[in-house]
Amino acid sequence: MSIRTSGAAAPGKREGDVHGTGRAKIGDVAAEAGVSVTTVSHVISGRRPVSAATRARVEEVIHRLGYQADPSARGLRTQRTRTLGLVVPDLANPFNAELAVGMQEVTLAHEYLTVVCEAPMGGPYLPAVLRQLAARRMDGIVLGRYGATRADLALITGSGARLVRLGGPLAAGPGDVVRAAEVEGMRDLVRHLVRDRGYRRVGFIGGEQGVEPGGERFQGYREALTEAGLAIPGDLVLWTSFTRAGGRTGAARLLAAAEPPDALVCANDLIAIGALDACRERGVDVPGRVAVTGYDNIDAASLVSPALTTVLNPAREIGRSAARILLERLDGDDDGPAREVVLAHRLVTRESA
Repeated sequence: MSIRTSGAAAPGKREGDVHGTGRAKIGDVAAEAGVSVTTVSHVISGRRPVSAATRARVEEVIHRLGYQADPSARGLRTQRTRTLGLVVPDLANPFNAELAVGMQEVTLAHEYLTVVCEAPMGGPYLPAVLRQLAARRMDGIVLGRYGATRADLALITGSGARLVRLGGPLAAGPGDVVRAAEVEGMRDLVRHLVRDRGYRRVGFIGGEQGVEPGGERFQGYREALTEAGLAIPGDLVLWTSFTRAGGRTGAARLLAAAEPPDALVCANDLIAIGALDACRERGVDVPGRVAVTGYDNIDAASLVSPALTTVLNPAREIGRSAARILLERLDGDDDGPAREVVLAHRLVTRESA
């Protein structure tokens, strides 16, 4: 009796499973390619030179066998999890989504995973999130959540994770800092309103008071008005939340003032979009009756009507820069002095002012 076999894998064995164990191993790749396990490792990591011909042969075998490196096994050898955390206050804010995209562009290229967590303002959210990240042994954490206390920062550094803060002065805590030029950006925006557009009664709607970047942006607003010889209109400065709802409520209050503003400067684009809602509901023409400006230049800033004048805050590049710093620390520059990276802003003029 003859037995014929098809090209299909035998039961319990699949394509890429050379030993029937369910998963190809690095030794299987080395044997098939006729090289050492060390050479395969160098091809995968890219950290050591390998000839083009050898690299091509190994990569072909990796693809054919479906080999995937086991991060948990690598972690046992290196005492790393190859995971980095990003903590932000509001995942609904497109700016924070751009941060995450930029960070992941860098981390995936270096075989690290980015874990994104939300820690809303107020309550026990931030310490709870940080405790969970520490328990999972993050190699590094990017803290894009403003209002962190010294105890919050100690939770990160005490776990052994490297830290990058997205904002605030370098001396305010441990770790490196990546930030945009917040004061300068808002100063340029208010200069545009006053010097180029002729507005004189300029109101300000911030986020939560005492929480950055609202304070830095308010400083830029104040400096530009002082430079122009204009008084700070205390009755037109309002602190709310970094949300569309906050902007809507805040703008409604300022528009009802005895002497309403002729321009509304908002601490981010979501606040500004809410301010546009309030103007539309009250039949207030923008910019004919009142100018409205934002900050960050999220995609929606160009989609609303009228399109927002704002400041480009390079969220994706901030994420990339933070990830690069963490990886540099993990790759051997861990003892160097704390670093501060300040990224350029740009005024974006549109229809609203």
